[in-house]
Amino acid sequence: MQMPLLSLELVEGFILVFIRVSLIIAIVPVFGDARVPAMIKAGLSFLLAVIFFPLVKSILPISRPLNLIQLLMLIVGEIFVGAVIGFAARLVFAGIQMAGEALGFETGFMFAGVVDPLTNIQVTVISEFLYLSGILLFMAVDGHHIFISAITDSYAVLPPERICVSAPFVQRLLQLSGAIFMIAVKISAPVLAVLVFLNIGMGMIARAVPQMNIFAINFPLQIGIGLVFIGLAAPVFVKIAKHLFLNLEGEVTVLLKLMGMQ
Repeated sequence: MQMPLLSLELVEGFILVFIRVSLIIAIVPVFGDARVPAMIKAGLSFLLAVIFFPLVKSILPISRPLNLIQLLMLIVGEIFVGAVIGFAARLVFAGIQMAGEALGFETGFMFAGVVDPLTNIQVTVISEFLYLSGILLFMAVDGHHIFISAITDSYAVLPPERICVSAPFVQRLLQLSGAIFMIAVKISAPVLAVLVFLNIGMGMIARAVPQMNIFAINFPLQIGIGLVFIGLAAPVFVKIAKHLFLNLEGEVTVLLKLMGMQ
C-alpha cells in the first residue's frame, strides 16, 4: 500500500490555514500574551493547523496550483483575517485596561506603576489587576474555546478568495474601536462617581477650614475608599466582562461577514 504524497496544492492550502491560525494565536489574549514563549505559540499554531486543515480543505482554493502572485495575495488576506479576529478580542481587554488606568489615576496609584510585559509600557497597579482578572474571566467563560472554534467557523463564513475590505466592514470596525471608551466607562463609573463626590466633599472642607492640611488627609482617604469600592463593584465588573466575552463570537462573525461583502 502506497502512502499518498503531499502535492503542491495541499502544501499551499496548509500554509494558508497555518497563517490564519498563527495570527489568531499570536494576537488573542492568553495565547498571544508576551509571557507565553514563542516556541509554544508556534507549536500550538502548527498543531491546530494540522487538526483544522482536513476540516476546511474542501473550502480552500487548492484544486489547482497557484502562481506566486496568487499565493502572496491569499497569504496577505489570511494575515488580515487573523489580525481582525484577534483584534476584536484585544479591544475588550483594551477597554478593561483603560478603566483600570482611570481608576488608578483617581485613587492615587499613578505613582505605583508597573511595566506591562505585553505592551512594554508603564501601567497602574489597578490596570494590571483588572487585566489579569479579565484573563481569568476569559478562561472561566471558555473564551479561548470560542476563538479556537472560530477558526473553522471563519472559513465557512469567509473563504480565502472572498476577502474584501468593504465600507460596512470599516464602519463596524470603527464602532468596535470606539466601544473601548464605553467599556472603560461602564466598568469604572461606579467607583469614579464615589471618588468624584469624595473630592467635592474634601474641597468643601478645605474651603470651610483653610488651616487643615487637606492633602495629607485626602491622599490616604482616597486610596482606602477607592480600594473598598473597587471591591464592592467587583460583581459589576464580572457581569460586564462576562457579557462582553460571550458576545465576542457574534462580533467576530459579523466582522467576517462584512469582510466578505463585495
